[in-house]
Amino acid sequence: MISHNGGWCWFQDERALVDAATGTLLLGAVASTGGADGERRGGDVNLHVVDLDRLGEPGSARTVVLHEGLESDDHDNPALWRRADGRWVAVYSRHKSDDLTRWRISETADPTVWGEERALDWTTLFESPEQMRTLGGGRGVTYQNVHRLDGVLHCFVRAINDDPCYLVSHDDGETWEFGGRLLTRAKVGYVNGYARYASGTHLGAEDRIDLVITEHHPRDYATSIWHGYLEGRHLHRADGTRVGELGRGLEQTAPQAEDLTPVLASGSAWGGAVMSHAWTTDLRRFGDGTLVALMTARADDTLGIDTDRRQTSPIDHRFLWAVLRPGQSEWQVRHLAHAGPQLLAHEEDYTGLGTIDPADPDALWISTVVDPRDGTDLPVHEIFHGRTGDAGESWAWTPVTEDSAVSNFRPIAVPGDPAREVLAWYRGTMRSSQAYDAEVLVRAAERVARE
Repeated sequence: MISHNGGWCWFQDERALVDAATGTLLLGAVASTGGADGERRGGDVNLHVVDLDRLGEPGSARTVVLHEGLESDDHDNPALWRRADGRWVAVYSRHKSDDLTRWRISETADPTVWGEERALDWTTLFESPEQMRTLGGGRGVTYQNVHRLDGVLHCFVRAINDDPCYLVSHDDGETWEFGGRLLTRAKVGYVNGYARYASGTHLGAEDRIDLVITEHHPRDYATSIWHGYLEGRHLHRADGTRVGELGRGLEQTAPQAEDLTPVLASGSAWGGAVMSHAWTTDLRRFGDGTLVALMTARADDTLGIDTDRRQTSPIDHRFLWAVLRPGQSEWQVRHLAHAGPQLLAHEEDYTGLGTIDPADPDALWISTVVDPRDGTDLPVHEIFHGRTGDAGESWAWTPVTEDSAVSNFRPIAVPGDPAREVLAWYRGTMRSSQAYDAEVLVRAAERVARE
């Protein structure tokens, strides 16, 4: 256990990184007013710096406060980037309650000493208040995802019209400017698409950035999941078809999710049930170009969008796993496991989530209240490690946590050191994304070569 108070959302990355040369883990988290010492620490955007070689020893974990009291909300978790000069970048924002993308850069390679916070105000991009209102600006920004493409750093943010937009940096995160609108669509309900991004940065490649995305929030729409990739100044479908140029200005039209390649279609049947209201969970790219996606969906849902946000009757959620092999243009989808009912009554599609092993496309971890080995209901969310040897047709499951007194949520398989298997998660109770009482845990082990 490295912190008594912390949690995170899952739509920003990298949320954690390992410096293999020093054996140091960097892990972002947001303290809650509902957690330990919450009156003092609630809303702190934290960076936990952990010596993995001394994990568990006194003093092995230190906490740096990137922004004190920003907001008690797990959506404010920072995205991390390692610069070419060895320094670190952390990018973060509030949860749709202002229009600032904030960032800090470490003064040296030491991740415990940071420079001053800087910010980009998205409202300054507009020529007038009328233009801002017309285009859907000024509604707040959320989420950061930092990846490099052809030497240019991209930070993907939910921003204008609640669409996926992006900033670019030509100086490795020192300064940022508007890069373009990636996708757009008419608003339905709360926000537009939920995206997960992946690149080959951890593999030393920066030739493309992949994404999987929904149309809207699954509470407001029978969402499917779509895939595209950025390469050579264009957005493409999986088969290489160009669907739009990058660098689109504020008033230029942009593609929508349905212009991309389908991954998981609402209404399709998997594991003997009809899936709908799908949500993106994780996406990873591997050295040979293989892409693996982890998703959730409702099974045989009868409620649709007619929930009242006080829904206490259990909604059956499932994990689904999908792979796109090099040279292929059609995703292969497999039913993975039962995720259990909704995590919170007012968040009908929240689950314990899961994470893909960044070094092994056939391995992952999930948090669930249904034992994937035999279907037994569990009293709390436990974490299981899964591995497949037959392209997802079957899985061997091993418990990571057992007989827990409280639930274990939102595991992160941390990239950066191919010789280590590093997993972070938090355990405790959640009343909302703003109010949770949770401890942050880290598990590290030497990676064993597969036979």
